[in-house]
Amino acid sequence: MPTRQNNVLGHTNSRKPYHTKNHVEKTDTLIYALGGLGEVGKNMYCYEHENEICIVDCGVLFPGDELLGVDYVIPDYHHLIRMNKKRKFLVITHGHEDHIGGIPFLLKQVQIDAIYAPRFAKALIQKKLSEHKGLENTKIIEINEDSRVSTRYFTVGFFNTIHSIPDSLGVLITTPNGTIVHTGDFKFDLTPVGTNADYQKMAHIGVLKPDLLMSDSTNSGVEDFSISEKKVADEILEIMRKTKQRLIVATFASNVHRVSQIIEAAVKCKRKVIVFGRSMENVVDIGRKMGTIHIKNSDMLSPDELAHTPDDKICIICTGSQGEPLAALSRIANGTHRHIHLKPGDTIVFSSNPIPGNTSSVNKVVDNLFRAGATVLTKSVLNNLHTTGHASKEEQKLMLQLIRPRYFMPVHGEYKMLMQHRQTAMEVGIPKENIFVCANGDILILRNHEILQSDWRYQGDDIYVDGNDISGLSTAVLKDRRILADNGLVAVVIAIDSKINKILMRPVIVSRGFVFIKDSQGLIKEAEFIVNASLQERMKEKTTFSELKNCVRSTLEPFLYRKTHRNPIVIPVIINSKATMEELQNARKTARKPRKVNTSHE
Repeated sequence: MPTRQNNVLGHTNSRKPYHTKNHVEKTDTLIYALGGLGEVGKNMYCYEHENEICIVDCGVLFPGDELLGVDYVIPDYHHLIRMNKKRKFLVITHGHEDHIGGIPFLLKQVQIDAIYAPRFAKALIQKKLSEHKGLENTKIIEINEDSRVSTRYFTVGFFNTIHSIPDSLGVLITTPNGTIVHTGDFKFDLTPVGTNADYQKMAHIGVLKPDLLMSDSTNSGVEDFSISEKKVADEILEIMRKTKQRLIVATFASNVHRVSQIIEAAVKCKRKVIVFGRSMENVVDIGRKMGTIHIKNSDMLSPDELAHTPDDKICIICTGSQGEPLAALSRIANGTHRHIHLKPGDTIVFSSNPIPGNTSSVNKVVDNLFRAGATVLTKSVLNNLHTTGHASKEEQKLMLQLIRPRYFMPVHGEYKMLMQHRQTAMEVGIPKENIFVCANGDILILRNHEILQSDWRYQGDDIYVDGNDISGLSTAVLKDRRILADNGLVAVVIAIDSKINKILMRPVIVSRGFVFIKDSQGLIKEAEFIVNASLQERMKEKTTFSELKNCVRSTLEPFLYRKTHRNPIVIPVIINSKATMEELQNARKTARKPRKVNTSHE
């Protein structure tokens, strides 16, 4: 948990209690995050004043391996659902999934008046909402650096920033209590691909002395300036020229500028381009429609044409740079891709860095590619095959110097990153008592150009999405999956005749993933006897199926833990049929008879 800023506490009136300065008043502007603090993903920042809430971004977090079967992690929208009577509008800074991926889940639970999104993000959101029934006609208003959104209490303006996707915006929010600058994801690149950052507008905002800056912390631990995207483009073009065989380039589908540069390099080298991976195909399709990606139909290949095109005229762009098992590159490496089979001499370029936690997956894919005889090029000190879309330490200092805020709140990063950004802010002269390192749900109070931290907070939990379920029930399902993975399952089959309130035979216990049955016959038999005795006692009186199941669980679970120190999921199965039980008994006897072994030789 972040440290509380006790040094901002104080007295406004000597007759008031000590804590009242931090108590929320009706005229205060509240600032809080429901996602994006202490994590890289599910960004969602809220600005609330009386009956209006301005929401900036609504993203998802992609689950790690420990979240078994979970598709997405989204913020807990509980507070916004409770505030459904308040007017809410959503502002999007750019079109990456960790900023727009949660929109369908939010719209299904919360009334949003309108979504304001830059051009490329709008196209991506429309594509996403078209896949969700009932959301196709959501009102999305296109914005740019000159746009202004005005409501009763908020005025929202924008400025261009540089990121790895077109149409990336920073946000200036004016409230009755002061001004807030939200950078979104950004970097500074003096030779950018696409639109340049609006340094003049940022400097002008700094002259106006905004009250609070909320700034991207992802690369807080990276020294110096990041490499220019143009250098990466030059490196890829040089590789294209030198390579005499088929070329496969793997990168993030979300890095639209990189994909554009790869395509332009391929066209310059007279290579035909083919794209694999659903997300990559979507981005290229939208990029061509938006005019961000320039390639003629005649320079594109279809899968059918691939086999009939000379290898030195082919450039394959695909997903899978993070070693995702179902992505195109992993299937190519494993030899299971429908259209591409590796040949000795193929060159594979990883135009990305492994995200922390993905290194072993990436290494496994690289190893398989080498085994197939391919040449693999990855980012190293010897080349510039990748650059980040997030500001490093020196770029963060430049943003702080341009905006010159009175107060600072690092956002979009793990706790370590937020603390490193805090240190950077102190280095450029922001007093440590004016810096707030918060967690999801913590509330800052903006009151008459002064920032305080509230002594209470909103719910800021994770919600796990399995399929399209957004009820939060997947959280309970996930718990069961973890128990199954660690401790296994024990099913107890009970035969009763409810008419005479009698157990027809001793319970049968079946185990999966709990113990090795052959070595645990004694344990299973003892468990069957103990459960049988407990049921016999329970059925001396009239009972219900639910009570019988509870009886099985409460008897068996402590016994199994005492014997094995494991807590398997116990599932009682009650069969209320004499005929069925006779069949089960016969099957049980047959299974226990020793089999005849034919030892004769022909």
